[in-house]
Amino acid sequence: MKQALCPNTALRVSNRAPGGGPFASHAGGVDWNYYTMDVKLLHEANGLRTFAVIFSTGDEPVSGLERFAGDHGVTAAQVTAIGAFSRATVGYFDWQRKDYQRIGIDEQVEVLTLAGNIAVKDGGRNPALHLHVVLGRRDGSACGGHLLEASVRPTLEVIVIESAAHLRRRTDPETGLALLDAGA
Repeated sequence: MKQALCPNTALRVSNRAPGGGPFASHAGGVDWNYYTMDVKLLHEANGLRTFAVIFSTGDEPVSGLERFAGDHGVTAAQVTAIGAFSRATVGYFDWQRKDYQRIGIDEQVEVLTLAGNIAVKDGGRNPALHLHVVLGRRDGSACGGHLLEASVRPTLEVIVIESAAHLRRRTDPETGLALLDAGA
């Protein structure tokens, strides 16, 4: 187990199975509720916080960030990150189907940019992520979309900056998407 980033302000969460990967679920798949990450509070002023959330090899960052936000009461924030994935699934919203077309990327890629936000959905208390990612391939080409899931290798360095006002999402009846509602 790695050392915490800073003994006074860092939290080390470790539920990694023997051998370094996440625990396998009983259904034979991967239970991404188990993850390893470092969390450090970088700044706090006037009730607003800035965190570094650092994922390691094998971690799934989307569910990890959802859990982080829930555990720390983050209901409105900006998210940025850089790092690398051994694989990822991105989504492209298909307007005709009103659903995401899942695009699998099964190779080592650099996270050139990850940007998004955290809000709560339909008046609830649970955080909802909206993350976009641009991934760089070995040949210099890029691909991207909505980050649906990924496996980190070797690191993903995420900065989470809270917003003063709570952000709320509402389900848009035309698309079925959870969109930010500026009036909420």
